[in-house]
Amino acid sequence: MFIAPHMLMLGLFMLVPTVYAVYTSLFTSRLVGGTRFSGLDNYVTVLHSSAFWEGVGRVLLFGVIQVPVTIGLAFAFAAIFDAGIVPFSRFFRTVFFMPFAVPGVVASVMWSFLLLPGFGPYAKLAQSLGLGNIDFFSSQLILPTILLIVIWGWTGYNMTILFTSLKSIPKEVTEAAIVEGASLLTIILRIKLPMVFPSIVMLAFLNTVGALQLFTEPSILAAFQPQAISFGFTPSLFVYNTAVGSGQYNLGAAAAVILALIIGLISVGAFALQRRKGEVK
Repeated sequence: MFIAPHMLMLGLFMLVPTVYAVYTSLFTSRLVGGTRFSGLDNYVTVLHSSAFWEGVGRVLLFGVIQVPVTIGLAFAFAAIFDAGIVPFSRFFRTVFFMPFAVPGVVASVMWSFLLLPGFGPYAKLAQSLGLGNIDFFSSQLILPTILLIVIWGWTGYNMTILFTSLKSIPKEVTEAAIVEGASLLTIILRIKLPMVFPSIVMLAFLNTVGALQLFTEPSILAAFQPQAISFGFTPSLFVYNTAVGSGQYNLGAAAAVILALIIGLISVGAFALQRRKGEVK
């Protein structure tokens, strides 16, 4: 009875839409001829779409960079605050967490103005340093720009989780290490880091899934530099542009199902690998 409300919400907002998406993906709607059953034709079309697979490759590259950098910075800040070497640490932890409270749309618009070529403060700073007029929204720099926005937004959240995990470590462990003459860096890297590794694995899963579902930031930045954001810049953007932009809802549903399967396979595979190594139970 306690978990019934959660299971009800899960069924209504997760399972039912998933089943409906699978059902919709098996049909094709045409202006002439109406809706007809097409079997796996939509899946074949998506699997042969170069735009879709380019988007998948792009978010995989994005995740390979974003996940380690975000978690690495989060652990470094969490360890510093946990060590108690920073005055007013509660205030600074709040400041570091605040970007996560900013909606993705607002953060993307804010950074768009900050990085606006020729007018944004960072563009003017680059000019003053003799770097020329850098276009942060160009095709070459659009992915690093999105990385900057996402890392800025998610580092504080990851830091809060890791800080809580570090605080749960018994003080006797740290005190014993100090008595043995261990340095602060040794205590952090050789003692505390292995003890919070399960939390790091959990955050790696969450950040990886988030990277594969990247949508908000590129869709907002497309308004500032449309030529830098392609139709299938990310798989989620491909699904949206196919279903909403092009009106091909059945094809978009098939792409969404394939994306869900890719995320599921990567998550299950990574979890199985960690479990085989004995890092998680």
